[in-house]
Amino acid sequence: MQLRLAIQNAQFCVCAENDRQEKDAYSHKNRNFALGMKEKADIGPRNSAPLPENWREDIRQAVEVMRNGGIILYPTDTIWGIGCDARNDDAVRRIFQLKKRSDAKALISLVHNDVMVQAHVTEVPDVAWDLIELADRPLTIIYDNARGMSPLLMAEDGSAGIRVTQEPFSKALCQRMGSPVVSTSANVSGMPSPRCFNEISQEIINGVDYVCMSRREETENPPASGIIKLGAHGEVRVIR
Repeated sequence: MQLRLAIQNAQFCVCAENDRQEKDAYSHKNRNFALGMKEKADIGPRNSAPLPENWREDIRQAVEVMRNGGIILYPTDTIWGIGCDARNDDAVRRIFQLKKRSDAKALISLVHNDVMVQAHVTEVPDVAWDLIELADRPLTIIYDNARGMSPLLMAEDGSAGIRVTQEPFSKALCQRMGSPVVSTSANVSGMPSPRCFNEISQEIINGVDYVCMSRREETENPPASGIIKLGAHGEVRVIR
């Protein structure tokens, strides 16, 4: 319901584009200030409960593998995913090969906060912040004019899917990585997506360089993310 209201609000905002333009310079200045403060808060130890020590070591090893060009299997804010450094063409290509998936089907990436969205999208429509804030489930937004990521992650029109994860493990993973992390379901293309770690095929497990140890015991079926495409001027198209 909250997401539906946010979409309606987004469509209203598009109609009011001319009124907003007069306030752009002021709002963008304040937005950048707020994001700067948010970045500082994310780094601080009081922002959230401390991670379990085994998670911290797990994340350290996963990040080391990704920084060396490897691919990993890790828990996310939805289902388990195959991941890598979103800037590394060779690593992204390996994921396509492991999934036996055409590279014409772009993959999404996770980031840990709004600042990282701004760093990898040339111009973020203002309504994106409302959608992220009001979403009542994980929300992937496809942005025009993505940058700083492998071209293999982008559609022909230059757009790319990015999701701000709020789940503690994947959020800390992305924060320590310091760049977007690819996230795609841990299955061969065309096969059912595994709902928990125990449903991941041995073919996928054997095909990655590191398998995270954390959260393997969980068995609940997490919700799929919503997917919305935003145009450069705030046009909204609901995909899922």
